[in-house]
Amino acid sequence: MNEAGPQEDKSPLQPTQRVLSGAAEDTEFSQANSHHDTKRGIKSRQAQMLALGGTIGTGLFVGTGQALATSGPAFLFSAYLVICLLVYGIVTATTEVSAYLPVRGASMAYYGNRIVSRSLGFAMGWLYWYTWGVSVAYEITAAAVVINYWPNSVPMAVWITVMLVVIVALNFFPVRIYGETEFWFASLKVFTIIGLLILSVVLFFGGGPDHTRLGFWYWQDPGATKEYLVEGSGGRFCAFLYALIYSCFSFNFGPELVVITAGEMQSPRKNLPKAAFHFIWRLIIFYALGALAISVICRSDEPALTSGGHGAAASPWVVAIKNAGIHGLDSVINAVIITSAWSSGNSVLYMSSRSLYSLAIAGDAPKIFSRCNRQGVPYYAVMASSLFSLLAYLNINTASGIVFDWFVSIINTASFISWVCCCIILLRFQKACAAQGLARANLPFASSIQPWAAWIALFAFASFGLLNGFSVFFPGNFTASGFLTAYIGIPVFFLVYLCHRITVRSEPWMRAPGSVDLKPDLTDLIMDEEADSAVSAVNFHSKRVNIFKRSFERSE
Repeated sequence: MNEAGPQEDKSPLQPTQRVLSGAAEDTEFSQANSHHDTKRGIKSRQAQMLALGGTIGTGLFVGTGQALATSGPAFLFSAYLVICLLVYGIVTATTEVSAYLPVRGASMAYYGNRIVSRSLGFAMGWLYWYTWGVSVAYEITAAAVVINYWPNSVPMAVWITVMLVVIVALNFFPVRIYGETEFWFASLKVFTIIGLLILSVVLFFGGGPDHTRLGFWYWQDPGATKEYLVEGSGGRFCAFLYALIYSCFSFNFGPELVVITAGEMQSPRKNLPKAAFHFIWRLIIFYALGALAISVICRSDEPALTSGGHGAAASPWVVAIKNAGIHGLDSVINAVIITSAWSSGNSVLYMSSRSLYSLAIAGDAPKIFSRCNRQGVPYYAVMASSLFSLLAYLNINTASGIVFDWFVSIINTASFISWVCCCIILLRFQKACAAQGLARANLPFASSIQPWAAWIALFAFASFGLLNGFSVFFPGNFTASGFLTAYIGIPVFFLVYLCHRITVRSEPWMRAPGSVDLKPDLTDLIMDEEADSAVSAVNFHSKRVNIFKRSFERSE
C-alpha cells in the first residue's frame, strides 16, 4: 500500500467570512464569537496518541472472544486483516477532506452538508449524536461484563453509577484536560497491547510456567475454522461473514474521532496528516497482530468465551493468561480492560457532545447546545448527550450479555452507514476539486490509494450493513429484538434524511461540483499556527542558549 503521507501545506489561504453548515444557507458560523467557541487545546502529542489508541476499547479486548468462539482462529485473523485495509481507506478519505477544511465544530456531518447536501449533513449529525451516546452505555455494559470476572456482591447498579460519574465528569473539564487524560488512557492501552503481544510470543515458543509450546496448535485442535448456522462449506462461509461483520465493531468510529478532535486540535493542517500517516501501523500492530495473537493463545472452544459464567464475551486475553497458569496477571489485564472501557466511553461521550454542538451551530439543533463556558466546553451538549448512558442500567434486569449484543448490532449498523457516507463525501470532494481546478498535489494531505479505496470501502460497508443481522433469517434464529437492533438504524437514517429533504425540496439532491464551497476559512487557524510557531522558535532558541551556557561553564 503506497501512501503519500503528510505533504507540504499548499492549501489556499483566502479567508471566507461565511461557511456553509448543516442548516439553513444563512446560518453564520462565527468563529470569533466566544459564546459559540470551543478551544484548540489538543496538542500534537495528544492528537497522535488519540489517533493511535483513542477508540481502542472493549471491542478489541473483549468482543474478539465472541468472534473467535463462533468463527475460529483462521477466520478471525483473516477478517481483521480485511477490515484493517477497508478502515484505512476510510481514514485516508476523511483526512483528505478534514485537513483541507479544518474548522471548529467540524464533523463528517459538517462535511456531508458542505460538500454533498444539507439533508445528508443533517441525517449524519443526528446519527452520530445518538449512536455515540448509546456507545457510552455499551462501554459501561462491557465493563460490567468484565467486572463479573471477579466474584463480588456489589450490586450492578453501583458499578454502573461509578463509571457513569467518572465519564461524565471528565467531559465537563476543559478540552486540554480531556486531551491529557485520554493521552494517558490511550498510552496505557497501547503499552498493554504491546505487552500482550510480547506475552503471546513467549507462550507461542513455550515460555509459560508449564513450558508448553503452543505454536499453532489451537489452529489444529479444535481447528482453524468453524461452521456457523449450517454445516459444510456454507457454514464456513457464514462463519467468515460473521467474523467480518462482528470484527468491525473493534474499529468503529476511529476515523471519525480524528476528525472530531481536529476542531479542537492545535495546527490541524499539520497534525491531521501525521495522525493519518501513522494510522496504518496502529491497525496492523494492534488489530491484525492482536487477532493473530488471540488465535494462538486461546482455544476457540473455550467455554468462558461464550457462557462460562462471566458474561457473554469474556476477554480471550484474560482466559488465555489464566489457562497458562500466570497467577495474578489475569486480574491486572482485567483491570486494564475496565480502564479501557472508561477511556473509550470518555471518547465517545466527547464525540457525541461535539456532534450535538456541531448540529447546534449549524442550526439543526436548538441553539442552547452551542453554548460553551469560558473553558470552551459545550456544557449543555455534554449534559444532553450523557442521558444516553442511562441505557446501561438495562443490565440490572437483563443479562448483560444480551444487552451487550444489542448495543453491538445498533452501533455496527450506524458505523456502516457512517463509513458509506464518508466515502460519498470524499468522492464528491474530489469531483468538486477537479471542477474548480484545485489540484490534489496542493492539498495538505492526499492518499495515493484514493479514490479506489473509497469505492471498495463503499461497496463493502454497504453490503455489511445489509448483512449485519443475516443470522436472524435462518430457521429457528429469528427474534424481534435481534432483527430490530440489526436493522432499525437503516430506516431511521433514511427517514430523518427524507424528512429534512422535504423541507428543502427546492434544492438539488447533491450540490453541483462547481458550487461546493472550497474556500477554507483559515484566518483564525493561521493566527494560531503562527503563534505556535513563534512559541516553538522561542523555546528552541532558549534551549540552544542553555546548552551554550552549560558548555561554557564546563569549559571554565
